[in-house]
Amino acid sequence: MENQKNIDKTKILIVDDDSLMCETLMDIMQSLEYDADCATHVVEAREKLSKTFYNILMVDLKLSDGTGLDLLKYVKEINPETMTIIFTGYASLESSISALNEGAFGYLQKPLNIEEVKILISKAMKMQQLSVENKELIERLKGLSLKDVETEVYNHKYLIERLNSELLRAKRYALSISLAMIDVDYFNSINDLYGHAYGDKILKELAKYLKQFVRGMDIVTRYGGEEFVIILPDTDKQSTIRFTERLLSDLEDHVFDPQGKKLKLKVSIGVANFSEDDPDISEAYGLIHLVEKAVSLAKERGGSRLATLNGNEAEEPSDGTQENIDNLKQKLSKIEKRMHQTFLESIYAFAKTIEAKDFYTGEHCEHMVSLAVSIGKKLNLSEKEMEDLKHAAMLHDLGKIGIPDEILLKKGKLTDGEYDIIRKHPQIGAEIIRHLHFLKDVAPIVLYHHERFDGFGYCSGLKGKEIPLGARIIAIADVYQALTSDRPYRKAYSGEEALKIIKEGSGTQFDPEIVKVFFEIIEAKKA
Repeated sequence: MENQKNIDKTKILIVDDDSLMCETLMDIMQSLEYDADCATHVVEAREKLSKTFYNILMVDLKLSDGTGLDLLKYVKEINPETMTIIFTGYASLESSISALNEGAFGYLQKPLNIEEVKILISKAMKMQQLSVENKELIERLKGLSLKDVETEVYNHKYLIERLNSELLRAKRYALSISLAMIDVDYFNSINDLYGHAYGDKILKELAKYLKQFVRGMDIVTRYGGEEFVIILPDTDKQSTIRFTERLLSDLEDHVFDPQGKKLKLKVSIGVANFSEDDPDISEAYGLIHLVEKAVSLAKERGGSRLATLNGNEAEEPSDGTQENIDNLKQKLSKIEKRMHQTFLESIYAFAKTIEAKDFYTGEHCEHMVSLAVSIGKKLNLSEKEMEDLKHAAMLHDLGKIGIPDEILLKKGKLTDGEYDIIRKHPQIGAEIIRHLHFLKDVAPIVLYHHERFDGFGYCSGLKGKEIPLGARIIAIADVYQALTSDRPYRKAYSGEEALKIIKEGSGTQFDPEIVKVFFEIIEAKKA
């Protein structure tokens, strides 16, 4: 076979079962100074491909003895660097998506526009050149230590080498390149609870998950600690945002260590793009600096989200007194948010302990936040009230950390004494967080979320509007999620059965106004 790296003279194989069309296209390609060849059957094409390296395979989607997708799969096996262009007279959105998903470089509709063909071939050759250069770069770097020992993905050193190389290519060929940085939220809580060895195990699982999630052309690297960076070559910013949105959504449902502690990870993701955020960047650390700023922005907004930059967002110096004051206020506000975030990491470390003891409680909190927030929005709560409600929904069962496992996980009916112990968990939870000033309005919600509207709840026997609004919201969301979840002592109720119980409790166990809002939300979801 000819040397695959010698691609100065472009060799093209055209495959079409219409012999006249095949020969016509071959003549046109030769007139454009390409070295073109022709085949009218799949068998003939496979034989030619097995003996000669072709830079480009142009193949009709429908052939008399097979399909263009069959040849596409074959050439990917024997010559993965060959760029395949599919063309057809029966174009459809489904067929084009199918071809691209199978790895085709491009898709054209008959009758072919020669200018479009020339442009697509030119792009294909540039991409092929990049592929060859990538292989050469990998060969040069083989002698270096490229892999992170703990996670088995590429390490920080490789990230810098590869990113510098990709930036040079992006500038040379006017290509786009994106970075996505993934930072695990509250990872210190996992290390604190289970030890650093277990934390390393979870990071290794996450690295494996990321490698399986990305596209074949993307590069997963460990940046340091619990941070990973994905290089996305030839990818614009909007495509990267869509990719990371899918990643964020998929991670919400993924269970790590499924046979053991069954952890779910929350992550903050930052996205930066060379050509759109700062086209003047010339070295790796410039683009990394931008993606770090994006991750910091996601963290400052509470984590478990995606953030991007609107350009470089560089701060400009100013002599204006008022502007300086405003800038100082903004910086102090960011510092305060970071301090709050650190406190929350410690509190959520306790919450993770509950999740480790009782997987239901961890799952339960995830759904609680969503439902409570929906009710809060419907009631037009203020931004501060919504923030308190979110924290209360996540931390309402924090006090179960003080409940013995033999009671918390008991499969049979609780004794009166055991039930009295369970009833103490709101007080324990409130006591844990009451000393934190920025959670001072959350503690009452945690303390009173088991009060009843008729005054027969616990811990204080409050009734009606004496019960904080947040606690009345949590009460409904808590019971609904508990009813529709499997517990050690019973199977989950159906949605209809749970709604019937909630309705029957309106005015006695629950605030009837909030019950009404709750049913409006459920009906809207059904619709």
